[in-house]
Amino acid sequence: MPKNLVIVESPAKTRTLSRFLGKDFEILATVGHVIDLPKSKIGIDVEDGFKPDYQVIKGKEKVIAALKKAAKKATTVYLAPDPDREGEAIAWHVANSIDQKNTKMVRVAFNEITESAVNEAIQNPREIDMNRVNAQQARRVLDRIVGYTVSPFLWKTVARNLSAGRVQSVALRLVCEREAEILAFKPQEYWQIAADLATDKKEQFTARLYQIDGKTVVRPTEKGAKKITIGSEKEVKGYLDELKEAKYQVAEIKKTERSRRPLPPFITSTLQQDAAKVYRMSPKATMSTAQKLYEGIEIGQDGPTGLITYMRTDSVRVSKEALSAVRSYIGKEFGKDYLPPKPIPYGKKKSAQDAHEAIRPTYLTLPPAKVKKALTPQQFKLYSLIWNRFVASQMNPAKFDVVTVDIEAGRFTFRVTTQKLVFDGFLKLYHETKEPDENGNGDKVDSLPDLSKGENLNLVELKPNQAFTKPPPRFSEAMLVKELEADGIGRPSTYASIISTLKDRKYVESQERKLTPTELGNTVNKILVENLPDIFNVAFTANMEKDLDQIEEGAEDWVTVMRTFYDPFMETIGHLKGKEKKIKESMVETTDEKCEKCGSPMVIKWGRNGRFMACSAYPECKTTKPLPGEEAQMETDEVCEKCGSPMVVKVGRFGRFLACSAYPDCKTTKAITLGIDCPRDGCKGQITEKRTRGKKIFYGCSKYPKCDFASWDPPVKKPCPECKHPFMVQKTSKKKGDFLRCPQCKHEVIEESKEPAETSA
Repeated sequence: MPKNLVIVESPAKTRTLSRFLGKDFEILATVGHVIDLPKSKIGIDVEDGFKPDYQVIKGKEKVIAALKKAAKKATTVYLAPDPDREGEAIAWHVANSIDQKNTKMVRVAFNEITESAVNEAIQNPREIDMNRVNAQQARRVLDRIVGYTVSPFLWKTVARNLSAGRVQSVALRLVCEREAEILAFKPQEYWQIAADLATDKKEQFTARLYQIDGKTVVRPTEKGAKKITIGSEKEVKGYLDELKEAKYQVAEIKKTERSRRPLPPFITSTLQQDAAKVYRMSPKATMSTAQKLYEGIEIGQDGPTGLITYMRTDSVRVSKEALSAVRSYIGKEFGKDYLPPKPIPYGKKKSAQDAHEAIRPTYLTLPPAKVKKALTPQQFKLYSLIWNRFVASQMNPAKFDVVTVDIEAGRFTFRVTTQKLVFDGFLKLYHETKEPDENGNGDKVDSLPDLSKGENLNLVELKPNQAFTKPPPRFSEAMLVKELEADGIGRPSTYASIISTLKDRKYVESQERKLTPTELGNTVNKILVENLPDIFNVAFTANMEKDLDQIEEGAEDWVTVMRTFYDPFMETIGHLKGKEKKIKESMVETTDEKCEKCGSPMVIKWGRNGRFMACSAYPECKTTKPLPGEEAQMETDEVCEKCGSPMVVKVGRFGRFLACSAYPDCKTTKAITLGIDCPRDGCKGQITEKRTRGKKIFYGCSKYPKCDFASWDPPVKKPCPECKHPFMVQKTSKKKGDFLRCPQCKHEVIEESKEPAETSA
């Protein structure tokens, strides 16, 4: 009997959907994309309207065959990948791959995997949205062109196997420029004065100097006509002399009521930021965990249950049904005092695509405590965060009684503020995590004695405090996501992968949970910004994101957008042709050190293993050595096979190697393998980097002399896509630039940059 076929992209979804759809539906998964641009070439026909040369992804042939077979027997094929650009593209590629003329194929999309949402989608199918598909195509083609064009430029000017990407390189620029700001920052001295005061009843409190002659005391960075800074110890001593003789009197008591509204429900960026601040979760870990909560968790007898809505969104919109449910929950669980008279509206951002709802729980009947046993600790933390933020977003504001007291002391005014919570409102459920306030204008205290206007106070002690302005903080991963969003760079689907790519490429590293550019990252950024400033800048990238949004909305033609970008881009790239050698030479740094062999100055260059020192008389003198301080040893788990001491990693002229930590008593050394098995039949060795007597690098087997395998070309741990040979080798030619070649079948692959994809699975 024919069945309906539902095609999703994730196997986890198939288990959750099978709960709702019954025996009349067969559910299969594509396991992500099935069609993409080829890996071995650029795969874009620029002259034919940027036509992509789509190919079946290696390993997905069986998936497509299974989909075709199932589609032949189906009455209707429901294409149900994720409700975003990538999901729309997957649906389009699957439809083209199946190509069943006698089978009805429709697109269905749901924001949450619940029975009502899935059934509604099935009952209201639509056609594939080609505007959304074209937006995805434009992004993919754009990233391919930038990656394939700019990455080889980096290989020729810095070192091989580096990558540049349209979005990742701008994110790197933000990190590098922030670091430059920090390094260039010059602290400015300033002083604050606090006064310990007491009533006649000996009740003490502390107030901070707020104004001098009506001008507000501020830090040096907060300049203005009615502002003043205490900039030196000499100044502060003069003020202290006056204050010691002054009479202190309560000048004004101001009592106000302040409300604090709840925050809107999470979108992708704010979820990543809060998860980082509260639980120290990286954006990548946050999205991976959220994906599992969305696709379905085994909840006891209920089986696989999708606990949250789609997690890649920039909209704070909430459905009427969800608003009704959450208001009912608040009234029942917290009482009418916590329920606003009507739903709280949240405004749409200008840049929001608004295609999906905010991130919220799908079932208010499943609070975190009820499903805790079914979740991992990380899943429970994130689900609780999402649950509490959503419910709190529709609760009444918290209310505070605020008392501000100004105390006059001649021409000086001190101020103290106290804030008392009188109604917790949404704070009963959710507390916002904020960065510490460094302003310091007016102390906030927990409580104050009963004071009256005109009351005289006694000075107990004056407390001058020296301080210095601080440089802008380094980006945490959460702060960088916030900056990317504010600048309009990337989209909810790419924030996490942008940061992961920068870390994987060793362009940035995390130190005390803050991102700092590596030397390599700074060098790559310098090359790109100096030579391609109009491509790798915030405004250009943000405008390109807007163009992609316009394509999705049907307001722009994707080929026209590509042409508008491509022609000036290639003209800029053309100006760099033939300049690579000069640019590379400009990266060479001079030193005061002399070559120990010929006496010529030593210089710092970039190579395959990073920076190193080389003789400036090259090629007549080929002396090289590691940079000072980079001979540092790194411990390993290996032990010396001769004396049993731990082996350590050292850096030598030709890269890293293992050496015995007992040196000079034991001089055992050992090559570090590349993690690639020797291809010779029966050999159990691994390929290592070696050198000839003339110190030329080659690659041989660790079992030498038993095995004489050798290669002049650097092996790369990447199986040949044609013959499945376990590795390929790096090659370079003037015509092709850098590429990979299979040593067995000679198949060639041009590597593209790893620009973050808009993930959909």
